[in-house]
Amino acid sequence: MKITLAGSRHFGVETLNMMRGHGIEVIRVVVADGEDRLAGAARAAGIEVVVQAKPKLIVAAEIAPGTDLIVTAHSHALVSDGALKASKHGGIGYHPSLLPRHRGIAAVEWTIKEGDAIAGGTIYHLSERLDAGAIAAQDWVFVKKNETARELWERALAPLGLRLLAQVIDQAKTSGNLPSMPQDEQFATHAPRLDKETPHAARKSAAS
Repeated sequence: MKITLAGSRHFGVETLNMMRGHGIEVIRVVVADGEDRLAGAARAAGIEVVVQAKPKLIVAAEIAPGTDLIVTAHSHALVSDGALKASKHGGIGYHPSLLPRHRGIAAVEWTIKEGDAIAGGTIYHLSERLDAGAIAAQDWVFVKKNETARELWERALAPLGLRLLAQVIDQAKTSGNLPSMPQDEQFATHAPRLDKETPHAARKSAAS
């Protein structure tokens, strides 16, 4: 299973480390900023790094030849249809909500704002609609009383994302396919950015 990883920052690095620890071959890392910490971690590991021509878009030419699966981890870019077609199994991303609830850049903030007692994470198929692709895996966690968005992300949702990504990739390796269950649109809600300074919004993108 050969992976092109697109992402940034701490969660991107943690995802890279998780995949390498699971014996998953990352053949290219795609970043919007060549100085991002994910780019540095990839270069240190001897992995090819490609900087996107457009920060908000990943195109087919930026996907490594021979890619079996694209994985996004804190990527702010839309993965184009051409890029998805350049990968054998398309692409997956992690979103820190129980999709279709809280689609958007501030999913964790809206989980807290809405007073949700339960939060969750979803591995979903990348598509032309952000956070709207079919579900590959999903799990939930309790929200602690008075917990902040940052605390919830760091305590539970980031580790959940790494576990679910490993689970789905391992399943794809062994079975040759990815689980796929359409999202139920009647339950979709949206989680736009609350303000420019919210802690999790600074680290999480709608493309995951």
